[in-house]
Amino acid sequence: MGESEAKPEPTLKDQGNEFFKAGNYLKAAALYTQAIKKDPSNATLYSNRAAAFLHLVKLSKALADAETTINLKPEWEKGYFRKGCVLEAMERYDDALAAFQMASKFNPQSSEVSKKMKTITQLAKDKKRTEELENMRSNVDMAKHFDTLKSELSEKYGAEDGWKEFFSFHVETVENAVKSWHETSKVDPRVYFLLNKEKTDTEKYAPVVNIDKAFESPHTHSDCFAFLRKYAEDSFAQAACLVTPKSIISYPQVWKGQGSRKWKHGQNDGFFVQFESPSVRRLWFIPSSTEKGKTLCRDPVPLDISAHEILPRVFKQV
Repeated sequence: MGESEAKPEPTLKDQGNEFFKAGNYLKAAALYTQAIKKDPSNATLYSNRAAAFLHLVKLSKALADAETTINLKPEWEKGYFRKGCVLEAMERYDDALAAFQMASKFNPQSSEVSKKMKTITQLAKDKKRTEELENMRSNVDMAKHFDTLKSELSEKYGAEDGWKEFFSFHVETVENAVKSWHETSKVDPRVYFLLNKEKTDTEKYAPVVNIDKAFESPHTHSDCFAFLRKYAEDSFAQAACLVTPKSIISYPQVWKGQGSRKWKHGQNDGFFVQFESPSVRRLWFIPSSTEKGKTLCRDPVPLDISAHEILPRVFKQV
């Protein structure tokens, strides 16, 4: 009986592949490294080690091996594919897409490459939109939305420079409310007063009044309004800005008995801003939405204050 032929000894690469399949990427990478020392111009070894490094999240090493694979075998799609996968993990989506496009050029039939290209295109869009949202959330600039108010204040108070102070006060109040909403998805129901620097007794009168009970019933609403009107008069306030979440306004009397049938701005969450001064009164609703897990205030919607005023006139009309 003849002796059975001895099986060939598995190569370092073969051993590395077995450990890779078993999920032991550290051991696989070490074996590929040993193999590379013996055969430093073998592109496949660098490609395999790049895959192991990617699993180990050693991204700069994985990228270097992918580049070496490409240099050694520039017309083999695998090097570009490895490079694309590493760049995807680095969230460098535009560069990753370019690498996958090169892989596709050398192997147009690869469904794996075309699937990656679709994924990366979507990831790039999502990343761009996330960055846009973060930019909109952190760089709050509301002045541009209140040009009409600026014109009215300038017209009514143009003789004095006071209108600029009124406008800045309003914009700052709204911007702080928007920032609060972005951070916590809520605003506290409050009335902010622009106090008179020369006349107001600041030890007695604060620039902010909480009105969290104001919308519990017509009775509390009436009491709150009476209190605010007296407060404005006694404190010599020059203007006021009411901020209140839509969610706490539950009874229709707030909108003069007209109820929800007169509300034409959908079910959006958000908050109201009502500007009050002796000559100019204005009202806006600032809707809020959630996108990609982030809360975002939309552009202010001007409302008809005669139909939707949150509080009656705070200052005596001039």
